[in-house]
Amino acid sequence: MSEANMADAGISPRRCLLMVNAKARSGRCDVEAIRNVLQEHGLSVRVAATGGRDEMGDVIRAHAADTDLLIVGGGDGTINAAAPALMETGLPLGILPLGTANDLARTLGIPLDPLQAAEVAATGRLRRIDVGEVNGVPFFNVASIGLSVELARELTREMKRRWGVLGYGIAALRVLRRMNPFTAWINVNGEVHRVKSVQVGVGNGRHYGGGLTVEENAAPDDGRLDVYSIDVQGWWELPALYPAFRKGTHGRWDAVHTWDCTEVEIVTRRSMPVNTDGEITTFTPARFTVHPGAVLIACPLPASGAEAVPSDAETRPAAA
Repeated sequence: MSEANMADAGISPRRCLLMVNAKARSGRCDVEAIRNVLQEHGLSVRVAATGGRDEMGDVIRAHAADTDLLIVGGGDGTINAAAPALMETGLPLGILPLGTANDLARTLGIPLDPLQAAEVAATGRLRRIDVGEVNGVPFFNVASIGLSVELARELTREMKRRWGVLGYGIAALRVLRRMNPFTAWINVNGEVHRVKSVQVGVGNGRHYGGGLTVEENAAPDDGRLDVYSIDVQGWWELPALYPAFRKGTHGRWDAVHTWDCTEVEIVTRRSMPVNTDGEITTFTPARFTVHPGAVLIACPLPASGAEAVPSDAETRPAAA
């Protein structure tokens, strides 16, 4: 039922706040077409700019009292920027995947086509997922130290626009040439492990990095963090590991150490930056934890097969 028909029937339409990051790879999408899809499904739509990380949170909080559903268009970094306000306000989230990797959307089975994703946001079912946190900074997919930080610096906005996911591979080849192992102490499950690593990752979701998998059984609502450390001697060992990281089976390799936990602390010899969902946001020493079921996200109906959300996850119609 359209918004006009609902008004004629004396029904108040759901109030939607739509925020689209115009700087995302596909941020120049047809916002009016998206608005029309949402209105056809009975939503009253208000459009607001995303702005910077702090500004985005302020806008969400300012409109929380008169909003029933927040829909954010952008990449994983944009969705990450909305996380603090989502956790504070309890607003359900609809995702329009407009970025390069769109790892959270792929984890949840959300279509990459913006109009199809708008349909899911308006008509899908709300599912509770976990949120990871490092030094007070939330993340949905993964937080990491080492190679991924250099990759984030190398992968410019222009490379994302021009090459898409292929840009990750191009940037990775450049980064590998200057790979530099670092010493870290990982305090997990009551034990401290000293590693000589090129990357330490802490995963909350399932997918990250434009096609990699945190762990083969990882799910965004399992209440756990999946930790890994890549302890190779040189860059030439990494190509052989790549297929395992695609499948999430890297923990079977001798050069990769893995743990699962609910909290972990990582200390490095010198302070190092931490990458959260593609953005550099904090530094070591880093304390990680998980907030189970902290955010509601509109996902495809069960028949559509949202790949990483088990059948016992809390669900209810997005229209509720």
